Amino acid sequence: MSEGVRRARRFAAPVAAAAAAAVVTMVINPTLGASATAPQAASKGKAPAAKNVIFINGDGMGAAARQAARLHLAGMNGQLAMDKLPYSGQLTTEPDDPKAVVTDSAAAATAWATGEKTYNGAISVDVDGNPLATLGQQAKAAGKATGLVTTAQVTDASPAAFFSSTANRSAQDEIARQYIEVSKPDVILGGGEDWWLPAGTPGAFQDKPAEDTSEASKGTKGDLIKKAEKAGYTYVSSADELNRAKSGKLLGLFANEEMFQQRPEGQGDVYNPVVGLSTMTSKALSTLDKSKKGFFLMVEEEGVDEFAHSNNGARVLQSMQELEKSVAVARAYVATHPDTLLVVTGDHETGGLAVEEADAADESGDGISAEDGPFAIRGSDKSFYIDWTTSGHTAVDVPVTAAGPLADRFTGKHANTYVHDVLSEILATRR
Repeated sequence: MSEGVRRARRFAAPVAAAAAAAVVTMVINPTLGASATAPQAASKGKAPAAKNVIFINGDGMGAAARQAARLHLAGMNGQLAMDKLPYSGQLTTEPDDPKAVVTDSAAAATAWATGEKTYNGAISVDVDGNPLATLGQQAKAAGKATGLVTTAQVTDASPAAFFSSTANRSAQDEIARQYIEVSKPDVILGGGEDWWLPAGTPGAFQDKPAEDTSEASKGTKGDLIKKAEKAGYTYVSSADELNRAKSGKLLGLFANEEMFQQRPEGQGDVYNPVVGLSTMTSKALSTLDKSKKGFFLMVEEEGVDEFAHSNNGARVLQSMQELEKSVAVARAYVATHPDTLLVVTGDHETGGLAVEEADAADESGDGISAEDGPFAIRGSDKSFYIDWTTSGHTAVDVPVTAAGPLADRFTGKHANTYVHDVLSEILATRR
């Protein structure tokens, strides 16, 4: 039996079992903490050297979104999986933009990926448009495997900042080209097939589907899926194909654009991805785990942001539930791989979301100031409302929680560029 097969078998069973246990613990008895966190495992002996990084972004997820999800999914005395991580802090998010004080996802992710502030819309370039070194590139240079998983387009701003550089986040076909020809992530899973194929050349997902007739292939860089296959990637577009994919470089595109339809409640809003974020995360980990020198995996749940833009509380909570399942998968991996740093945060807050009492006398307003709900509190006869103040982003700090080597660095309050400072200590080091 090959070493790769032995490693795969050693990983698959404990992660599957631990992930299931983590989810069951969260749902049935959410007050229980983790039974095997990295710090606890390390306390029995010398702390392991940091080797891997799992970085999870709840796009648009501020503290209030986490609170709403905690009440709805775990109850008043419960905890989310992401809140059980032993270290916590806050990150500020403002960009370096002459026209804005509130960040977009591109500038925020660039701060994470490069350690430098930039303007909104920029993907890992400085304020003058010059390309910056990214954590994804540094990890590759150190001999580590790399991957990205998202329910957005795989070329959307947050994942793009770790693996590409462009002055305009809208150039998603150029970002895809850079993935295949320049940064070469080992695992690429998410939506956005439209950007990988030329206009008039639909792929696994038809052009102009009934649910959104604006979606259609629109790339200008040729058939990038074929180019990816020639470069050694296995291409998949369904849950079954993803499940059957063997080890090696993996490209999975599971939607024309995002893996959901982001609209106000009752207006065609759908959150039902072809493959769930937690399934993609598990597959990515089992693939990247084969790297002897470690790996960097970026995971993103985009639905929190997109549905908050539409002030759709029900779908935000649904997206948060899938994010929670993905964090449970990551925690299970860390429990059996104490050389792995896990970080969970958000790039910014979206919607000005506030959790409010269910009070019929309260003025609910209308439009973007309307109240949304009521939403049930798990294990209680009580409920709460979500009150929105905007359909855009806000400048509030975002929470960050972490486990594993260097996780204690995330206590206190820091600029979002601090993420790069900590992660680069692991990812820019050849072992």
